Amino acid sequence: MLIEIRDSLDPELAALLAAQQWELAEFGVRAETRSLEPDDDAEYLVGAVHGRAVACGSWQALEPGTAGLSRMYVRPAFRGRGLARQLIVAVEEEALAAGRPLLRLEVEVRLPAAIALYQSSGYRQVTPAAPGLVRFEKRLPAPVQ
Repeated sequence: MLIEIRDSLDPELAALLAAQQWELAEFGVRAETRSLEPDDDAEYLVGAVHGRAVACGSWQALEPGTAGLSRMYVRPAFRGRGLARQLIVAVEEEALAAGRPLLRLEVEVRLPAAIALYQSSGYRQVTPAAPGLVRFEKRLPAPVQ
């Protein structure tokens, strides 16, 4: 999978985010817990397989030293190939390069596959979280100089 940074207005990114929103709605995720528009303050990464955009993820600066990971999505036909894990690593590398070694995210409790992915990627559950959400964080090791 080729992973590259994309502008928030990129049409392939927009298609992935629309597919993600549709799928979240199918899971019954409440609209107030998800933003429908890309955030211009976030850095978006898109993963392509054979030239087709099939996955996305983003990070956004929070307080100093901290980034929020979000918008993780892999098209259903491409799941089970390790693409989400590759994308998480790429997002983590970008956040770390920007001086943000602590990553945080929240996941709906209705998404057990996402929860399992983050746990198996080294994210630990922390509290507090809003009702219906699970909050995770991961501290990345300092880069070797």
